[in-house]
Amino acid sequence: MAALLTARKALGLAVSSGKRCLSMLAELPETHQMLRQTCRDFAGRELAPIAAKLDKEHSYPAKQVRELGDMGVMAVEVPESLGGTGLDYLAYSLAVEEISRGCASTGVIVSVNNSLYLGPVLKYGTEEQKKLWITPFTTGEKVGCFALSEPGNGSDAGAASTMARQDGNQWVLNGTKAWITNSWDASAAVVFATTDKSLKHKGISAFLVPMPHPGLSLGKKEDKLGIRASSTANLILEDCRIPLENMLGERGMGFKIAMQTLDSGRIGIASQALGIAQAALDCAADYSLKRMAFGAPIGKLQAIQFKLADMAVAVEGARLLTWKAAVLKDSRKLQWRN
Repeated sequence: MAALLTARKALGLAVSSGKRCLSMLAELPETHQMLRQTCRDFAGRELAPIAAKLDKEHSYPAKQVRELGDMGVMAVEVPESLGGTGLDYLAYSLAVEEISRGCASTGVIVSVNNSLYLGPVLKYGTEEQKKLWITPFTTGEKVGCFALSEPGNGSDAGAASTMARQDGNQWVLNGTKAWITNSWDASAAVVFATTDKSLKHKGISAFLVPMPHPGLSLGKKEDKLGIRASSTANLILEDCRIPLENMLGERGMGFKIAMQTLDSGRIGIASQALGIAQAALDCAADYSLKRMAFGAPIGKLQAIQFKLADMAVAVEGARLLTWKAAVLKDSRKLQWRN
């Protein structure tokens, strides 16, 4: 515990442009504290009571996602001028953690829309693209998805076999993307396809594809072991035609866009895992006070207390590491290098 307190005091990191600093990550700015508490209250009231039902029935929490949109949680880092909240990545991390604490599926939906869909459009989109592909996705009425992985290449993005060829004033996409989170509920996708196979990973480009759309179909919903209220399926492209202006970034920048997006996305997934871990710890601690053995709650046994203490230290350590990653991103010290 002493080491944990020392770690807290040691983490004095710059936030955003450096004008705002956290003397200790244990002392969040007031805005962040308010957001954290608001998300915690919402998760406890609206998500935790229905999380098991949503998971069992594969039910997308449309009402709750719209409410999160009203709260600004579906577009935390997006500027207010585009309909977002205009906060930083630490705020986003806090929101995902607290939402995931109540419902892991909803946490994933929030995470993917914020970091994997809105993130690359915000960073690489033109002003016109931002108006068309960001603003409608900030309210929770619409969510986006990120289509990189394929059945034959998994996490090897450079081996993408989905192709995009130019035909007049259109791009024609052909291929299959696999394990696409939010797929059945999404209204748009950031899709990665090869425009020049001879250049290997430097020949990959990124495209914005509306959903539903002619030439685009979805495979069956995957019957996962958990997080089932968030849909996962193949995205199948068969002569899917989109306008030339739907390319995101420059031709051949797709691999760089994907890697930078995934770096940021991992902070969101870490925040999600953190929320799940905290919920598990809460459940264990509560059970230890209800489970009776030898006439007393097992939570009063020293051996159980030690186990719970070890869990608490592990969760708090993970929290500090996750917050540190978010703050480093805000201070632009966490960047992908080609």
